[in-house]
Amino acid sequence: MRNGTTTALVVAVSLAALAVGGGAVFIGSGVYDIGADDHHTKIVLAVIEQLREHSIQARTRSLMIHVVSDPARLAAGAQHYAALCVGCHLAPGVTKSDIRPGLYPHPPNLAQEDLQSSTRAFWIIKHGIKMSAMPAWGKTLDDAAIWELVAFVQKMPAMTPETYAELSNAR
Repeated sequence: MRNGTTTALVVAVSLAALAVGGGAVFIGSGVYDIGADDHHTKIVLAVIEQLREHSIQARTRSLMIHVVSDPARLAAGAQHYAALCVGCHLAPGVTKSDIRPGLYPHPPNLAQEDLQSSTRAFWIIKHGIKMSAMPAWGKTLDDAAIWELVAFVQKMPAMTPETYAELSNAR
C-alpha cells in the first residue's frame, strides 16, 4: 500500500512540474500574440470569460444595492458617463468612436444592452477589468458617484438621443 501511495505522489508531483515547466516555456517563448488586434484562441477566451465571471460573482455577493432615483443624481451619472464612458461604450445617438474599433475584448454597447445586475455594474465600474481597457473608476469617483453612474446606465437603453443629450449636458 505504501509503495502505491509513493508512486501516485511521484506521478502527481511530476505532472505538476511538467505543467509548470510547459507553462513557463510557453510564456517565455512569446509565441502567443497578446496584441489587441488579434483575437484570443477559443480556449483562452473561454478561460478568461469564466475567470472574469466567477471573480465578479464572488466579489459582488456582499454588495448592498443603492437605489438612485433623484433626477439630479441621474443627471450627474449621465455627465460622468459622457465624460468617462461614451468613447468605449457609446450612447443613444452615439454610434461610433475613434477608440472603440481598436479595443479587444470589444466593450459592450451599454446604450443597447441591459446590465445583468446593479451590483455587477458597480463592481466593474469601481474596480475595472484587467487586460480589457476597463479602468478602475473607484480611484477617481467615490461610491455615491459610481451608484449614480450605475443608475444612469440602467436607464440608458430606454433613452432617446435627445434625452441622453439633455441629461449629459445638464449642469
